Amino acid sequence: QVQLVESGGGLVQAGGSLRLSCTASRSIFVLKSMGWYRQVLGKQRELVAAITVDENTNYADSVKGRFTISRDNAKNTVYLQMNSLKPEDTAVYYCNADDYGPRYWGQGTQVTVSS
Repeated sequence: QVQLVESGGGLVQAGGSLRLSCTASRSIFVLKSMGWYRQVLGKQRELVAAITVDENTNYADSVKGRFTISRDNAKNTVYLQMNSLKPEDTAVYYCNADDYGPRYWGQGTQVTVSS
């Protein structure tokens, strides 16, 4: 089992920045990957960014060049730096951990970008 706690969401104007954090209850070094997903009410949850145990990264086309995912194994924490935010980035952002089969989710953090 892995418990994930997200933080860092909030309200920001278009063009602004936010940094999301996701802290795991145990070492993330042994996990296959960690990622950030987002969901808008009434729509499917979608992948935003992911980072593997060997630090390969993957981004949704809509956030490439604006968002950066990173990990600090010593702090069991994954970050999502979001720059040049757009109103369409408004969503609940969820942290995800892939433990080579079992997947775990955080409770979500709201990001709202005003125009």
